[in-house]
Parts: sequence; C-alpha cells; structure tokens
Amino acid sequence: MTRLDAPAEPEREAASGGDGPRALLLEARDVPLGGIRGMQVHRSLPHRALPMVGAWCFLDRFGPQVARMRVEPHPHIGLQTVTWPFVGEVRHRDILGSDVIVRPGVLNIMTSGHGIAHSEYSVGDGEVPLDALQLWVALPESRRHGGPDFERHENLPVVDLSGGATATVVVGTFAGVASPATMHTPIAGAEVCIPAGERVRLPLDATWEYAIVAVSGNPDVPGVAQVPDQSLLYLGTGRDAIDVDAGERDVTLFLLGGEPFESDIVMWWNFVGRTHEEIVAAREDWEGEAAAERFGHVVGHGDERIPAPPLPGVRLTPRRRRD
Repeated sequence: MTRLDAPAEPEREAASGGDGPRALLLEARDVPLGGIRGMQVHRSLPHRALPMVGAWCFLDRFGPQVARMRVEPHPHIGLQTVTWPFVGEVRHRDILGSDVIVRPGVLNIMTSGHGIAHSEYSVGDGEVPLDALQLWVALPESRRHGGPDFERHENLPVVDLSGGATATVVVGTFAGVASPATMHTPIAGAEVCIPAGERVRLPLDATWEYAIVAVSGNPDVPGVAQVPDQSLLYLGTGRDAIDVDAGERDVTLFLLGGEPFESDIVMWWNFVGRTHEEIVAAREDWEGEAAAERFGHVVGHGDERIPAPPLPGVRLTPRRRRD
C-alpha cells in the first residue's frame, strides 16, 4: 500500500528512552487514504515516540471496514511489504509479473530492493468487507540495493501454546519455529490467538525489542498494560517472556519483534533510505524518464500511476533509534 498522506514536513522521531523493559502504550491514529471516497486506515508505526521495532518501520491496519480499494501503481525502495489479511480479498500486481489474490491466512511479501512498483485492488467492482495488516520492514545495507522479489506462502508453521492458544509464525522466528519467508534481518512476526479465559506465556529473545498489536479482544499483559483494539504496546528489550491474558473474550494479537536495526533510516512517502539525497533521487526517478528503468511497469496496467507528492522545503532527517 502506498502512503497517500506524505507529511508536509519531515518527521523527526524522538528516541524512546533506551534499552531495557518498557511499557509504552500507543493508540493508532486514523489516516484517510485517497480522499473523501477513499479508505480509512489505522496507523501504529511510525510514531513520534517509536520510530521502529527491530526492522519493522511501518504498520497500517486497513479495517475492519467496507470499502473499495483502488491503489494504482506506486513505487517502493529499501523495504519489504508484509501483507497479512484477516477479512476480504485484494488483487496484487507488480513489475515482476505477479498477479495474485491476497487472502486471509496467506502471506504475501514483496521486496523492493533498489526499486519496485505494484498496485492493490479489492476484488469486485463495489465495496466489500476488508481488514488486514500491512507492514514494512526496512532492508539492511546488505540487501537494500539489490533487485526486487515477491513471495507467497500458503502453509505457515503454527505453534501450539497452552490452553488451546496458537501462534502462526508469519515471518522470522518465534518459539524456536521459523517461517519460510525470506527475511534479511533477525525478526519476528506472529499472529497469536488466545481463547477467552486463558493465559499464555510468549517466549521472547531478551536481546530483541518487541511490541504487541491488538487485533481483537483487548489482550492484557499482567503487570504491564491492557492493550485496547487498534493500539500497540511497546515492550522494549530485556524480556525473555511475557504473559498475556485473554479475559472474557477471545483475543487475537500480532507480535512484532527483532534485533534492534543496524542504522537510522530516512523514510518519506513510500521510500526507505539513509540520506535525504537518496529520497530525492528516488522521487526524481519515479517522476522522470528513469521511472521505467528503475521501477518497471506493473503487469495489467496502462499509464495510470500515483504521482509522488512534493518534497518538503527542508532537509529530511533520520529517524532516531533508541539509545
């Protein structure tokens, strides 16, 4: 998904206060996409108090809602998109010839490298129920200048937890189980489902940082915080496990984790880089004669595309990592 709300000014993110266990509860902000007839999304990352969790640098939830999605071809650099649907179907097309239907329970992951373009349409001509997470993972120096790629995984490993709870390992590793998805930094992304009345212990790597995203049911982390729907609880580092209570309702949460990222990033519109100059160059390429060479042509589309917004009148600055 493209960011149609590129900030008028560069976002200068505050450090979150250092390593170690944290309890930072952040409510997602509502962001309209595509104007008055467009979609509404709930954005948890980036946040002024929390620029990243490991390599995770962006998180939108588009739903639950009834909407017609029409996201025309748009570019990305320096990141992977991780799409994890809960309700509805979305057609993904990209420059590699991928033309697939994104469905619940199926992971679709796109690696931009130096440059890629893609589109996303809901299936059908009218409004349909939609609910999904779309996340971006910043690529490390060793991979961000490489070529684009796309993967689809229909059979993801599931970890049985206590009391009938389960964890689907979407990307990376969790509880000693690895997803088949190709990732380029030490990372974790898992959907955890807990029946009402149950408490589960989630094993963590104490050297990584983690966050819990509430999908439904208001998960409660005893002694830390209850996490309302559409909220994110940042846990920091230094924990080898956390307990989660489901309370009176079934709970679904998404666990984000990873090794603290190797460098600061500059993120603007759909681009993740390291310097202001990289972002400027990517925008100029998308808007200029180099568009086809760098970003290719999305299969099944003509000349339609999303133009890049104007750059702010000041220098883009890096998002600060936690000290």
